Amino acid sequence: MRPTARLLNSFLLLALPALAASWVPVLESLWKAGLAVLVMLALIDLIRLRRLPTPGVSREIHTTIPVGVWSEVRLILDHRGDAPVDLRVHDHHPPDCQVEGLPQTVQLLAQRRISVGYRLRPRQRGERRFPAIDLVLGSPLGLWRQKRRIDHPTRVRVFPNFREIAHFALLATDNHLSQIGVRKRPRRGEGSDFHQLREYRTGDSLRQIDWKASSRYRRLISKEYQDERDQQLVFLLDCGRYMRHEDADGAHLDHALNAMLLLSYVAARQGDAVGFLSFGGVDRWQPPIKGGNLIRRMLDRCYDIETTLEAADYLGVAQKLMPLQRRRALVVLITNSRTEEQQNLQSAVNLLARRHLVVVADLHEASLDKMLGLPVTSRQAALRFQAVLDYVETRKAGHERIQYRGARVIDSRPQQLPVNLVNAYLDVKSSGGL
Repeated sequence: MRPTARLLNSFLLLALPALAASWVPVLESLWKAGLAVLVMLALIDLIRLRRLPTPGVSREIHTTIPVGVWSEVRLILDHRGDAPVDLRVHDHHPPDCQVEGLPQTVQLLAQRRISVGYRLRPRQRGERRFPAIDLVLGSPLGLWRQKRRIDHPTRVRVFPNFREIAHFALLATDNHLSQIGVRKRPRRGEGSDFHQLREYRTGDSLRQIDWKASSRYRRLISKEYQDERDQQLVFLLDCGRYMRHEDADGAHLDHALNAMLLLSYVAARQGDAVGFLSFGGVDRWQPPIKGGNLIRRMLDRCYDIETTLEAADYLGVAQKLMPLQRRRALVVLITNSRTEEQQNLQSAVNLLARRHLVVVADLHEASLDKMLGLPVTSRQAALRFQAVLDYVETRKAGHERIQYRGARVIDSRPQQLPVNLVNAYLDVKSSGGL
């Protein structure tokens, strides 16, 4: 219970005749009468405030919201009292979220229900909780205010930015993947799974001609094949310390998760099964699955994965995957490696390539490209440029050794990873390498 500025100002005003009463004694009785009236009004107002019923309040928010995107939260206020009440409402939102629209001051009329809203943008993925809602009620005369806490626990899961993934998925559904940079190479039915018969087209190979069907219809008929289906895709997701790096558009791990989910959607539409194994301090295994709920299950399993301070053990995760994934699969290792880890990474690729087709998606910081693009205008700038260039060349040489061992390497900025991964997957499917 706290006095308002109105009550404090009233006492200050009464101090003026109290001072004047020392020179004009006749004002003393007036000052005491005014003080008695003010104290009486304050006590009556305080009693009325304490008797005010607490308005009912509830919170409306989606149980799953995307990271880095503004989401709407609604607070429903229900006043069952017989008199209007002024109040200020504040929601106990998660501390790591950015908020607009709180606190709010509203007037609740008698026997009325209103809704107030604010916007919230989470900065990190994972589970977040809203424990309670604070209501600060004003007394009828505006002399007091009282804070009342209403426990209203709500659990919200902050997922990767699935709105962006849904946009990519919509383009894939509409066969407009070229709008985001995904190349779909024209093919003439050169997969290995039979799809259908059709009339011969210029450019079809002789082995595609179905001679029995051609003699029956008295015109050339070709067999059309499609990409192999029912194959398996497994991600190895690095959650170690180097994936903690953040560029302007977010952390490397967030971009890696977005890329993983987008490629999972594309692979599911191709009829393939998708799974993942995380490492680098977070050990989580999802066996390859397929079906309409694949993306939902992947989200449920990976939405709360965060980076750690541990180093990535590439050989260790390769040794762990081999008994878990005995069927040949496309293994996509998403990481941000350093030159001192290249030997360990090459050993892991050697082991995985014995059974699987391996793609290494190695992220690099945007600052490297920016540094190489700056003009060299001083000795210090020249030394910095040469140091970055040496690092990039050493990194490139390590990637070439990995490719020599049979793996494909994608050296990508985090923002470009989703498109680059889908392109690599489509190249593998079109080549029949899996």
